[in-house]
Amino acid sequence: MADNITPFSISAPGFNGLNLSDSPVDLPASFALEANNCVIDKSGRVASRKGWTRASTANTDLSTSNITCIGELIQNDGTATTLCAGGGFLFKLSGTTLVTLTYGGSGAAPTINANNWKFCQLNGVAMFWQRGYDPLIYDPVVSTTTFRRLNEKAGTAGMVYQCNEAISAYGRVWAADTSTDKQTVVFSDLLSPHVWTGGTSGSLNVGQVWPSGGDEIVALAAHNNFLFIMGRFQILIYSGAGTPSTMTLQDSIVGVGCIARDSVQNAGEDIVFLSDSGVRSLLRTIQEKSAPIRKLSQNVHVDLMSAVDLENTANIKAVYSAANNFYLLTLPATATTYCFDMRSVLENGAARTSMWSLVAKSFYETKDRVLYMGNAGYLGDHTGYYDDASVYRMSYYTTWIDFGNPIQTSILKKVLCTLIGLSNQTVVFKWGYDYNSAQHSQTSILSSLSSPAEYGTAEYGISEYSGNVSINVMSVQGSSSGRVLQFGLEAQVGGYQIAIQRIDLFTKDGAYFA
Repeated sequence: MADNITPFSISAPGFNGLNLSDSPVDLPASFALEANNCVIDKSGRVASRKGWTRASTANTDLSTSNITCIGELIQNDGTATTLCAGGGFLFKLSGTTLVTLTYGGSGAAPTINANNWKFCQLNGVAMFWQRGYDPLIYDPVVSTTTFRRLNEKAGTAGMVYQCNEAISAYGRVWAADTSTDKQTVVFSDLLSPHVWTGGTSGSLNVGQVWPSGGDEIVALAAHNNFLFIMGRFQILIYSGAGTPSTMTLQDSIVGVGCIARDSVQNAGEDIVFLSDSGVRSLLRTIQEKSAPIRKLSQNVHVDLMSAVDLENTANIKAVYSAANNFYLLTLPATATTYCFDMRSVLENGAARTSMWSLVAKSFYETKDRVLYMGNAGYLGDHTGYYDDASVYRMSYYTTWIDFGNPIQTSILKKVLCTLIGLSNQTVVFKWGYDYNSAQHSQTSILSSLSSPAEYGTAEYGISEYSGNVSINVMSVQGSSSGRVLQFGLEAQVGGYQIAIQRIDLFTKDGAYFA
């Protein structure tokens, strides 16, 4: 009598994201060992990420240079203007046209040979800050086509420092990190980004405050009336920052700091940043004595930090997208972007993580939830399912599965894979045994042959996908055998999203190992 076929089902495969840190031997099927160019969609499925389309036409001054800084100025009447920098120039987006801003101040225009700008805005004025350069402003009340130095704004008072870090919070600009002083935070007068002496302006030197010896200011952040001063190895938390003259040191964190200025992002009720031990978030519950910290990158720690070691940290960029509920961290030296799903965290405090080949040189999400990406020669809009009209490859691989009996081989007879996607998309299914990946493969074409009675749209939630998508139950004939099995799929994404709903593996018991 023939042995029975044993089914093994994985619903919402990989919904816990990548896990490259724990032993692959005992990982549950809810994790993935590969999830490239994927996201975890709102239904908890591994799905292909969005791509980008050109939001601007070519600009002669920018040419093929990278857009390395993007920001949005919200004027007091609510008018929004997208601004960016790259190739030694400043630009504004007018429709789909990048308009080069010319110098409108007195004397000689600044010569810009570096493009590590930091954007902030206050009271209708946009500012660009960079170490070694006078901060630049775009003030549409004065001119909508020019920029000036901040110290050329009428009524300027005090020295405007050439800081590398600046944020706008609690009605003023806070700045730090000059070429000669990495211990002092300076702050402007209320609603006056050009007034740095008198009024409520001032400075705070933290050189004697670091709890564990000397450090240097890398980044600043603000949340809930707290000012976070982030050194490379320590973080100082000041309360009452709405009134700088009376703010006090509330707490400090030793052994965790920030190593990349542009990794710091306000993410809802968190502040997310890159430390020398991974991507972390400061929780809002800092009313207690110590501020709790969790490491979002726990499940990809080794791979992430190996890539960070190869980077110039000034080139590391990040964004939190409220529209997509993710935090992106891009590492251009290794052409990798890590996507951390921020909807919820796993039991170990890690975020669901995937990796992308889409690497932007800057990011910004506007008030209208448009996610802009800075690229070579163009401003991109994170939308659609092409990368600038080119297809890209999505891949997903399960953990190693032993079907409950690691001393007995299993013979893969058949696989049913339930996918949501567009008809006529090509999918390559791959599987391997005993920790040797992708020994076998089969190519199939998505069709619209699905059973509405068994696979209803309410159950599978395809209403979130645009276009002519369908539910596809694809049958793959298995082959060979082994003690443990890994199954995966790869597909070219071009125009429509693909999501993995369910994988059903059908095996037959094979030989026992002595």
